[in-house]
Amino acid sequence: MRTFVLSALTASLAFSAAANAQNTEALNYNIVNIQAEATRQVSNDEMSAVLYIEKSNKQPAELAAQINQLMTQAVNTARKYQNVKIETGSQSTYPIYDNDSRKLKEWRGRAEVRLESTDFKAASQLISELQQNFQTQSINFSVSDAQRKKAESELMVEASKNFQQRAQVLAQSWNKSGYNLVNLNLNTSNYGGQPVPRMAMMKASAADAMPEQEMASGESKITVNANGTVQLK
Repeated sequence: MRTFVLSALTASLAFSAAANAQNTEALNYNIVNIQAEATRQVSNDEMSAVLYIEKSNKQPAELAAQINQLMTQAVNTARKYQNVKIETGSQSTYPIYDNDSRKLKEWRGRAEVRLESTDFKAASQLISELQQNFQTQSINFSVSDAQRKKAESELMVEASKNFQQRAQVLAQSWNKSGYNLVNLNLNTSNYGGQPVPRMAMMKASAADAMPEQEMASGESKITVNANGTVQLK
C-alpha cells in the first residue's frame, strides 16, 4: 500500500512537471513585445506660490515677535479668499556677524507662506496684498489631482486601444489569425511647462496699491504608456 502511494505521487509530480514545461514552451512561442502610448495637452488649473519675509533686529525676541505678527496678518488676510489655501512654511533665525571683528552684529529671521488655489484671480489678488510685506519666491502651475486623474483614465483607454491595434496589425503581417495577451503594463507621466507670470498695468484710480499679476498658466503634457507581450496565434 505504501509503495502504491509513493508511485502515484511520483507519477503525479512527473506529469505536473511535464505540463509546466509544455506550458512554458507554449508561452515562449510566437511571443512579441509591443509598445504604444496616448498623449494629451491639459491646461494647468492649479496654482501654487511661495512668499517670504526677511527681517533683522539686534534683539532675537523682538525679531520673533515682528515675524509672528506679519505671519498672523498674512493668514488673516488670506481668510478673505475662501478659494485660496494658505499654510505656513519653513521659518528660521540666524546670527549675522561683523566681517571685520567677527562680533555679533544682529539677528536675521526668515519665514514663508505657501498658497494653493484653482482660482487664479483670487490667488493673484491675495499675492498682490501680501506683497506689501512679503516677497514672491516662486509661482508654479500644475494640473490638479481631479483633472489629472480624469485625463489619465481616458488616456488609459486610448493607450490600450492603440496597443490592441498594433497587436492586430502585427498578427496580420505574420499571417496569424489573432493574438493572446500575455501581460500589459500601463504607466503615466506628467510634464509641466514653465509659464511666466506677467505684471499687469496698475490702474490710475489705485496708484497706491500693489499691481495684480496676470497669470499665464500654460499646459502640461500627460502621457500613458502601454507596454506588454502578446502571443500570436
